[in-house]
Amino acid sequence: MSEGIARPEDERFMAAAIRLSRWHTGQTSTNPSVGCVIVRDGAIVGRAVTALGGRPHAEPQALAEAGELARGATAYVTLEPCSHHGKTPPCAEALIAYGVGRVVISVTDPDVRVSGRGISMLREAGIEVTSGVLEEEGRQSLAGYLTRQTKNRPYVTLKLAVSADGMIGREGVGQVAITGPEARAQVQALRAETDAILVGIGTAISDDPLLTVRTPGLEAQSPVRIVLDPNLALPLTSKLVETAREVPVIVVASEEISPLGSEADGTPPSVLPDISPTRGEIGKALAPNSQDGSSSPATENVEQGASPQPISPLVGEMSGRTEGGNAPADPTEMDSRRAALEAAGVEVLYCNPYHPEVLLPALATRGISSLLVEGGAKTAKLFLKAGLVDRIQLYHAPVVIGDGGIESPLQATDIPSGFAHRGTYIFGADRLDEYEREN
Repeated sequence: MSEGIARPEDERFMAAAIRLSRWHTGQTSTNPSVGCVIVRDGAIVGRAVTALGGRPHAEPQALAEAGELARGATAYVTLEPCSHHGKTPPCAEALIAYGVGRVVISVTDPDVRVSGRGISMLREAGIEVTSGVLEEEGRQSLAGYLTRQTKNRPYVTLKLAVSADGMIGREGVGQVAITGPEARAQVQALRAETDAILVGIGTAISDDPLLTVRTPGLEAQSPVRIVLDPNLALPLTSKLVETAREVPVIVVASEEISPLGSEADGTPPSVLPDISPTRGEIGKALAPNSQDGSSSPATENVEQGASPQPISPLVGEMSGRTEGGNAPADPTEMDSRRAALEAAGVEVLYCNPYHPEVLLPALATRGISSLLVEGGAKTAKLFLKAGLVDRIQLYHAPVVIGDGGIESPLQATDIPSGFAHRGTYIFGADRLDEYEREN
């Protein structure tokens, strides 16, 4: 059966499925958050989103809600229904069993176990299939999953709040409120739908941030917190360490200080301790291509455009000169600091902090599909220089920092080439400009 022809109502119902899919963004483990809407005679008779934790999938839930009304109905699904047996039966089989007459898909699944096979199963069963409806919007809603599948790394968002005089903070005074409460609430919502958040050791020490979600009712959706900390300089009294057993913390340390010494150099990220994508459950060895928790070979490619060479340490963050903190003086002291961090519940990952082209695939092997880079200036430059930022959220505030300000590494006038302006949004007195990399 050939490609079905799109109908006038398809975009309206697919838009509803995409909105539904966003309900559980960042809360479905390695599985994508998919929306499914069952429509009969112009009315929605069943709807669902991938359940928290990733199972059950959206399609069987929506079909169960529709019941007998699903027979001959149209199913709108944001991602191609799976066709393989994982921890749940294939969703394509469920659609066939319920007797739907037509399936409309936004995005074809790039997973090699699924891509095109789900569509073929449906067509072989005599079901009309139309794909590519609101594909751009569907891809945006699935950005984390698609990036991990196709580029073997998380989708990276860089967030910066810039004052009227081009600063992101002030030297030596810790956190400075640049944006107002409305913009800060929006950032909390972004954290809630992101698998992990990352800062440099300088920010971790000078600001002593918590990096959790503080919106009432969403606290449990706090992302895994990651600190680029080559010399384990993160204070044991920091908020991050003190709350590590409540919300996971990973410190990315240099291989040079690993207990394995030189043996750690070159250790592939895939054999490092596994941490699940959201909330850091230990021991779930999930491959980056897994849609349903079943294993598949981890790819080793890094997308075209990422630097194949190591990124040089940034000024002020050289080994032994970590911004905001000093390295322990001898191996014994280093061992003691490492043991203390681990005793507090902090995960130490030995993977050069200044090699994001290596770090990001290491995070992908843990199922992390989305990463928010939130501070500071040197860390932002690191990811921009490596060409590994997918989205930029640039907040502009009327606040003036004045003397002692820390200059923003990015302004609206020097957005890197290859990024398209996606929109301007107003939150109180602040303005957000969003840019996304064009593939």
